[in-house]
Amino acid sequence: MASWLSPGHVTEVTRVLDLIGVFANGTLGGVLARDRGLDLFGFLVIGIVSGLGGGIVRDTLLQHGTPVALTDYTYLAAATGGVMLAFVADLSRQTSSRVFNLLDASALSVWAVAGAQKTLSVGLGWLPAVLLGTITAVGGGAVRDLMLGRTPGIFGGTPLYATVAVVVSAVMVVCSRLGAPTVGIVAGVVVGISLRLAALSRGWRLPGSRDWRPRALRRRRR
Repeated sequence: MASWLSPGHVTEVTRVLDLIGVFANGTLGGVLARDRGLDLFGFLVIGIVSGLGGGIVRDTLLQHGTPVALTDYTYLAAATGGVMLAFVADLSRQTSSRVFNLLDASALSVWAVAGAQKTLSVGLGWLPAVLLGTITAVGGGAVRDLMLGRTPGIFGGTPLYATVAVVVSAVMVVCSRLGAPTVGIVAGVVVGISLRLAALSRGWRLPGSRDWRPRALRRRRR
């Protein structure tokens, strides 16, 4: 494990994280497709968009060659595998909400890390790395939600989502600047999962309007 996480293997680790995010988001897309009563084609479209959308947008903005999802068929296979898992098994009934929250938090975190690291690897600075790390993490889900007629989670209405991706990307950037990218990978994933799960369990949200008040104050005023 130590040799796998050595600096010389950062690219390989990033690819693995990318594929984990693709599979997880493909599965989440399939679960939403089942909730909407879509057929197999609908499952595949929603799941593949969910799984590959963020990475394709990132690679397009990087202008560093054709998006990897279109040249490495492992990405399409991973997204399709996640979709078919959700199609064959009714995961929403067979799996607890805690497991789904963990899957969501893990996908968000590993994609933010992978996006930030890939941006740094092509020579861009810290701000593009944070931006593209965030886009990688939330882009596919946003397009998926729009296709399903839902308000994308990045626009609010859900506990900290894009904010978590920003924090994870920033952790990756700071550790990379300190010469410890592998520490950034581990720390980013751990921080992201912990923050997202805490936000889900405690209902942490960003202010939604100028007259926003913390939940505790709202309860007292009632």
